[in-house]
Amino acid sequence: MLTRLEGKRALVTGASVGIGRAIATSLAARGVVVAVAARRTAALVELADEIARAGHERPVVLGVDLARRGEAGDLAVRALAKLGQVDILVNNAGASIVGSQWKLADGDAARELFEINYWSPLALIQALVPPMRQRKEGAVVNVTSLAGLAPWVFTGHYSSTKAALSLASETLRLELNGSAVHVLEVTAGPTETALLAGARRDVPGAAAAMAWGPHGNTATLARLIVRALERRRKTLVYPRSLGLAPILPVAARWLMAQIQRKLDGNEARLAATPGQRPEPPQGGAHR
Repeated sequence: MLTRLEGKRALVTGASVGIGRAIATSLAARGVVVAVAARRTAALVELADEIARAGHERPVVLGVDLARRGEAGDLAVRALAKLGQVDILVNNAGASIVGSQWKLADGDAARELFEINYWSPLALIQALVPPMRQRKEGAVVNVTSLAGLAPWVFTGHYSSTKAALSLASETLRLELNGSAVHVLEVTAGPTETALLAGARRDVPGAAAAMAWGPHGNTATLARLIVRALERRRKTLVYPRSLGLAPILPVAARWLMAQIQRKLDGNEARLAATPGQRPEPPQGGAHR
């Protein structure tokens, strides 16, 4: 039996570009009332205008910097004030930084990355899931990454955040057993976004490695996410040809290690400055 999405209310983070923008557009097309959140408010206003011109209800625009502790909780309060309730929480905002483990370590850029990619989703879950449990309906969509299964040199912090969110998603599903609240983990592989383009440019060996593998697009992924919500699926791996990777993680890590066997920790190869502040929540990644 399909879940009816029309009339539901959703909060989508990282909605200014990429995957988040596509998810917001697809949900609005299904009759969902959407609140879109990101740091780039001008891009959110443009998205809201675009959705309204398509004949759908204009989304609520909520500017937020999820790199700052406490902002996610404030975002939840504002979303509830504007929407009345949140039936679907889409934790999509994501950023990445480039640098070695010993350079980035536990510095400010690394901590901001974890704030965006891991702690903010948990803060939103803390604020919005208890009312879902009381109503005995609702959904949480956590966008994780195949990079959480198999890391690449100089992007280990990003991989760590996504691996943590993946385990949190599985735990949340167990804890919500019997509550009727749906948890969907979206494990995204290479999807054409600004973050993917940045990885090709800045990360040693990434462009060559990505040249032969499968690639997805945000519009198709968003449609699959909406379908997975309607069908109450637990997981979605995209591109679909990479679907075995989470089932065979040891093989995935071995393959990635083989591809990187000629690389090392020579930071002179980096095109970007190590330790830079994470980019604004993008909604896409070399996930």
